[in-house]
Amino acid sequence: MDQFISAFLKDPSLKNCQQLAVEFLPHYSTLISKAGGMLSPETLSYIQKALQEGKLTDMVSQIQEALTAAENASLEIAIIGESGAGKSSFINALRGLSHEAEGSAGVGIVETTMNKTPYQHPKYPQVMFWDLPGTGTPNFLPDTYLEKVGFANYDFFIIISSSRFSLNDAILAQKIKDVGKKFYFVRTKVDSDLYNEEKTKPRTFRKERVLQQIRDNCLANLISTGVSEPRIFLISNFDLADFDFPKLEETLLQELPGHKRHMFALLLPTISDASIEMKRRLLKEKIWLEALKSAAVSFMPLATFLSGFDLPQQEQCLKEYRNYFGLDDKSIEEIAYKLSKPMEDIRGCLKCLDFWSLVKDDSMAVKAAKCAESFYAVKGGPESSVIQGVKVYFLRLKFLDTVADDARHLLNKL
Repeated sequence: MDQFISAFLKDPSLKNCQQLAVEFLPHYSTLISKAGGMLSPETLSYIQKALQEGKLTDMVSQIQEALTAAENASLEIAIIGESGAGKSSFINALRGLSHEAEGSAGVGIVETTMNKTPYQHPKYPQVMFWDLPGTGTPNFLPDTYLEKVGFANYDFFIIISSSRFSLNDAILAQKIKDVGKKFYFVRTKVDSDLYNEEKTKPRTFRKERVLQQIRDNCLANLISTGVSEPRIFLISNFDLADFDFPKLEETLLQELPGHKRHMFALLLPTISDASIEMKRRLLKEKIWLEALKSAAVSFMPLATFLSGFDLPQQEQCLKEYRNYFGLDDKSIEEIAYKLSKPMEDIRGCLKCLDFWSLVKDDSMAVKAAKCAESFYAVKGGPESSVIQGVKVYFLRLKFLDTVADDARHLLNKL
């Protein structure tokens, strides 16, 4: 059991709560990923103050508000670029769709985006990607561009180019900055650049040197057009794990508000061990917050520790974790196709598909029972609720770790 929650359950007195208030922020920092957690600095401060004053109702309220905000968070992401820059491919990659899949963004050699076009994420309906026309056309001039596309609706802007960023791109970036929004420059098709360079100069070709040349060219081009300290990410829409996409992920997550960070992290593809670990830690943080909330509730008059976590709810929880890590049934089918292996072979190496073996595992029950023994002495606390809550805590962590381990296992096969 988590040390912080165990200490709280053993002694919910005001004196102990005051001690836990001192330990709260340091302990929380150990739970979150390097991209950050889902709680804002303000919320962290409120929770710490509630603990300091022994106001469990206030603490529960703050945690519940944060969890609800994370679960209901919406994201509006604007993707801007000229025809052929790779906007549609980038959107499809983030949505986990092939170019031929139903509902994918149109990809072609001619302009496919004449108006702003929304694309909903197939798994997370509150996440919308907007494919916006490039600037400089008669209908979308830099001076009026943001107003025409409704800049206030978007959480951040990604400006895409497959060659040189234009003066219009630089002007637009400055205008986005002026209205207080975030923007990021993404240089696509670097895989094609590397391929062409190696074919034409096989004896002198050096991958890192070519990438640095591309980066330097983009930087010099943008600085010359008035963009100070531009942040540029080199990517391939077909190999997201390569080049700067992981760095782009981390940057976006760090700069989003906590509740939106949680949502954005869930939709990102599991393309590396780092991305899998980031998702695992975000979800572990959520489990910890739910457990802390429930622990506080167990000592409040006429309150229940848990609203219930029966077998159907347990199975649904496991399915959600599988979905977060790209191990839902549809995704497994796509993985089998990529690996040219029978579905049965892929499913056979995944432990997270055997729900019953996970819920009947005696080790989880033993852990819960041992932890619960020390809670029986808590005066005034509903012991049965505490025991049930501890079991739920361990079971959710077991689901999460099993799915994350399976995701890593499959990643190494791809």
